[in-house]
Amino acid sequence: MNGAADRMETRATRVLGIRYPIVQGGLARVARAELAAAVSAAGGLGQIAMAGLHQPELLRAEIRKAKALTSAPFAVNFPIGRIDISALVDLSVEEGVPVLSFTAGNPRPWIDRLAGTGTRTLVLVAGAEQARKAEQAGADVVATVGYEGGGHLGRSDLTTMVAVPMVVDAVGIPVLASGGIVDGRGLAAALALGADGIELGTRFVATREAAAHERYKAALLAAQPEDTLVIKQSLGMPGRVLDSAWTRRIQAAEKAGADRDSVLAMVDWAANERAAVGGALDEGLVWAGQAVGLIDDLPPAGEVVARIVAGARAAAGRAAALAGAQGEG
Repeated sequence: MNGAADRMETRATRVLGIRYPIVQGGLARVARAELAAAVSAAGGLGQIAMAGLHQPELLRAEIRKAKALTSAPFAVNFPIGRIDISALVDLSVEEGVPVLSFTAGNPRPWIDRLAGTGTRTLVLVAGAEQARKAEQAGADVVATVGYEGGGHLGRSDLTTMVAVPMVVDAVGIPVLASGGIVDGRGLAAALALGADGIELGTRFVATREAAAHERYKAALLAAQPEDTLVIKQSLGMPGRVLDSAWTRRIQAAEKAGADRDSVLAMVDWAANERAAVGGALDEGLVWAGQAVGLIDDLPPAGEVVARIVAGARAAAGRAAALAGAQGEG
């Protein structure tokens, strides 16, 4: 049962106004209106990535496209610190986007800017300390990413299994688990750890609506966990990517002690766009988590949401049956 009346209610679904505790990651240059709307229409929370939409008219057009595709809530994701996002945040509020998410910087000024607008805020963190700071800044929800996740991981090397309960114990606001999760088993596990839902990135790149190049999607289907590696450690901004000639070159440069500017030139937005959108995988970088080993198809994004819900219920049923059997014994 996955109709409009069906729900899997948690604190996160109540705060974000969604039916299922499933949030699509920000996915720079890959998450556009079609993907966000498909996830939201299926009962999760889709997100439009601001990255690549720096001109106000481009972001406004994407938001309006999403609103034309679904009446369900969706979010816009903002990376902090690279450009001045003031006008883009204000535009999102003006357009009635109900949720804004913030990554890679101090969210307090932006949460303060949203005071009184009714806009909900989601902040991506890595570990308990960042989660506490986000809560103190006024975040409504935090998503904590484990070291096995794709994209930016924060400086902690804690896995999702360890990080999630630590963050749950550290804050009073809803927590989403992120990193290494692609299916209903991951959602069931996250809920068992005390989280209020999940945020998924890599799984939603491998969907029909994602604006990723077909070579990127095919590479995800072919990859195993060992086909990912972590770069940008010398910059203090580690991120997990697919193995390629370009990402091996980055890693080698960092190990050889390359200066900061040299590394930054290799990991800029253009390198990501060449590979993720242009399909030149050996001439740029694409983000991917270790959970690529669990992805073997390219379904519609709405089908991914439905599968996760069904899988989580099945996994929870198995766990309940096992607990009951042990109790009777």
